Amino acid sequence: MTKVIVAGAGGRMGQRISQMVLQQEGLELAAAFEHPDSSVLGEDVGIIGGFGTTGVIIAPGLESVIESGDVIIDFTFHEATMAFAEIAAAHGKAMVIGTTGLNQEQLTTLSGLAGENFPCVHSPNMAVGVNVLFKLVEKAASVLGEAYDVEIVEAHHRMKKDAPSGTALKLGEMAALALGRDLDDVGVMERNGIIGERTDQEIGIQTIRGGDIVGEHTVYFAGVGERIEISHRATNRDNFARGAVLAAAWINGKANGMYTMFDVLDLDNF
Repeated sequence: MTKVIVAGAGGRMGQRISQMVLQQEGLELAAAFEHPDSSVLGEDVGIIGGFGTTGVIIAPGLESVIESGDVIIDFTFHEATMAFAEIAAAHGKAMVIGTTGLNQEQLTTLSGLAGENFPCVHSPNMAVGVNVLFKLVEKAASVLGEAYDVEIVEAHHRMKKDAPSGTALKLGEMAALALGRDLDDVGVMERNGIIGERTDQEIGIQTIRGGDIVGEHTVYFAGVGERIEISHRATNRDNFARGAVLAAAWINGKANGMYTMFDVLDLDNF
C-alpha cells in the first residue's frame, strides 16, 4: 500500500486529489497539509471537501507530516513546490508534481534534486487525454512538416497566474521537436501592432483568460487550402487529479530521477 501526502489540501485540486486517492486501489491517504496560516488547519480534509469524514486532519506544512507517507502529490505554486522538493530530497520521498510556472532554473534544480534523492513525476498537465494530445501533435507536425504553420491557442480561468499555460508551452515544444526547431528561438507569445508577415519558422502561442474556464487547448496546422485543428477541452478538474493519482500509484519504488506522464502511461512509443 502506497501512502500519499497531499499538498494544498484546502484548495480545489487538493480536495479532488484527496478524494480520488481514497478511491484508488493500492493507495492510502496518509496525510494532507496547507501553509501554516491557512484557515482550514485542523479540519478533516473530507469534511471541507464534501466527501465525508476521513480522519486525515490538515496539518501546517509538509515537514509536520513528511514521515507519514511515501509519495507527495503537489499542485500548488512554483515557489512552494521548490521548497517541498528540498524537503522531499532530505527525506527521500517520491513526488508527483503538477505545478506549472516553473522556470528553467527551477526545473534544473528539481532535476538535480530528484536525480540524487527521489523519484519524481513532473508534467505540465497530468490528464491522460492531454498527454495523448501531446503525442498527436508531435506526430502531426512530423508528418505535415514545413508546409503548415503551427499556432496554439489556450484558454483558462481568470485566476490562473501564469501565461502561456505549461500545457501550451509543452504543445509548442512537441511541435518544435518534430520540426527540428527550438521553441525558445521560434516561439511567438504575443502579437500587437504592425508586426509584418508571419515567418515560416515561428510557432505562435496565444492566451485567453476569463471566467471559470477549466482549460482549453487547440493546435492549428494551417496549410494552403486546408487547416487541421487538434483540441482538448477540460470541463472539470477530475482528469488532472485522476492522472496525478495514477502517477502516485506508479512512482513508488522507482529509481531516483525525473519521469513524465509519458512514462506513467507508456506513451514513449505511441
